Amino acid sequence: MNLYSFGKPIVKLFYQLTFKIQVIGLENVPGQGGVLICSNHLSNFDPPMVGVSLSRPLSFVAKSELFDIPGFGRLLSHLNAFPIRRGTGDRGALRLAIKLIREGHALLIFPEGHRNLEHAPMKKGLSGAGFFALQTDAVVLPCAIIGNYRFRSTMKIIFGKPINTKEMKELKLKSSEASAVIMEHIQALLDEHTGPTA
Repeated sequence: MNLYSFGKPIVKLFYQLTFKIQVIGLENVPGQGGVLICSNHLSNFDPPMVGVSLSRPLSFVAKSELFDIPGFGRLLSHLNAFPIRRGTGDRGALRLAIKLIREGHALLIFPEGHRNLEHAPMKKGLSGAGFFALQTDAVVLPCAIIGNYRFRSTMKIIFGKPINTKEMKELKLKSSEASAVIMEHIQALLDEHTGPTA
């Protein structure tokens, strides 16, 4: 048993005791095969929140600065995270992400590339999500995280229906354009489900 499998039940219990969690659209998440989950980003609590909402293991990309913290970087690696140098076209991270997806892993990515703390409308993001969508046969799912992570407040995790990546490829979209389409789907979920969170 690896650290991810060992720690997941503990983290899940912590989240269940700390927040009132509502998970919507789990039926949209395939039980196997490469999946790219693209979400808005509120907090560093987001990756574990999405991870404990799924029955299958989740890999995720984290900013490289976190791996420079003594001990913490090693912990992240054991929890299925890998670093990416933002804004640099980190080819090593891109290759690893594509490899994981093609091997059938579920990968979480935040297309905006930074936290959007106030549930503000999503702005132009990075091209990574679109690149992965165009370069792999992954099922691409929009995900919305809604809430404020206050004690015993409601946190909603909504998994939308798969995005039609075949159409993106037929239209020969650029990675940035594909990312914009993905973000539109995430924003639609946020608009549909935003409501009282406490």
